[in-house]
Amino acid sequence: MDKATPRERAANLLSASARSDVPPFMVMDVMSAAERIEAAGGHVIHMEVGQPSAPAPRTAIAAARRALELGRIDYTSALGIPSLRERIARHYRDVYRCEVDPGRIVVTTGSSGAFILAFLAMFEPGDRVAVTVPGYPPYRHILTALGCEPVLIETASETRHALTGEALLAAHREAPLKGVLVGSPANPTGTMMSREALTALIAAAEGAGIRFISDEIYHGLDYALPAVTAAELSPRTLVINSFSKYFCMTGWRVGWMVVPEPLVRPIERLQQNLAISVPTLSQIAAEAAFDGTEEMEAIKRGYVENRRILIEGLPKAGLTDFLPADGAFYLYADVSRFTSDSFDFAKRMLEQARVAATPGVDFDPFHGRNFIRFSYARSAEEMREAVTRIGGWLLTGEAS
Repeated sequence: MDKATPRERAANLLSASARSDVPPFMVMDVMSAAERIEAAGGHVIHMEVGQPSAPAPRTAIAAARRALELGRIDYTSALGIPSLRERIARHYRDVYRCEVDPGRIVVTTGSSGAFILAFLAMFEPGDRVAVTVPGYPPYRHILTALGCEPVLIETASETRHALTGEALLAAHREAPLKGVLVGSPANPTGTMMSREALTALIAAAEGAGIRFISDEIYHGLDYALPAVTAAELSPRTLVINSFSKYFCMTGWRVGWMVVPEPLVRPIERLQQNLAISVPTLSQIAAEAAFDGTEEMEAIKRGYVENRRILIEGLPKAGLTDFLPADGAFYLYADVSRFTSDSFDFAKRMLEQARVAATPGVDFDPFHGRNFIRFSYARSAEEMREAVTRIGGWLLTGEAS
């Protein structure tokens, strides 16, 4: 018999589920703190959020306007507008010389929607899925919320912070893994995997029966070496990409997956029930975004310059150690000579130097207290000013 009091029963009606008890994405907290400073009249240089400061391609905006003028924005197929799926397949032919059947392409609500669909389709509650650290926090948070167990594998400088087949199989021997997720270019480090390294890792995973997910959201933003798609290396991998980063369409919330053929129908059923379809206006704009490549390449050249400013300027300012910034728009800097608490370091740098950056504890529960992630997706002028502010702040000794 239920002995709870009416007050206790009422409180239980409002209690959150255990699966919702995931850590916050700390970068959003930093952004909120920066916004409060700006609301009070302060000027903050934003290097905390992985978001391009440039708008969507003009071609995308024009296509969206034309669609709005027609008046009707209806549901689409759960898998996405057929012409968009075909255009994405053409993208793989043009960029990677890789043939992908449009029938294997699923349009998603950003990469975040793709992760949820992929994890639901590929794994059961309790399955162990490997992710690397440092790594994008929502990988492990979404897995946890869905009842899976994220298995954190540390990367090392000896392998340029890329996961190796040996490390993956070592974790698999400890307890069987059902999957592995790898990003290249990676967030927060910006490091990339070579074709040889990615090929060897996929072969090791598939040889052990471990399902492989490749996060390629930062493809197109590669500087040190060309990005390689896992879709080219094996039809059994699941690839996730998005229009958010290269195409500067974060708020449009549209991405895609290249899905192994047997998973297309299960993912379609999930999409039908979870979202019905991806926002139609965003899909229309996304298809037109492919015609804005020249504009996006100009923005990429700006990132190249920003990367140069930080790589040359931060060591002079006092931050001498950082991971190889091969791609994306991040620099992951070691601040251990100044602090053993990167969250406090980031807080004080924001309050005192008016530079917002993300503490490494968001990305790495083991060593993240020694690192800060800087995003260089804004203007060159802001990057130069950030270097000046950080250097002045470190010189005062207030960072220690």
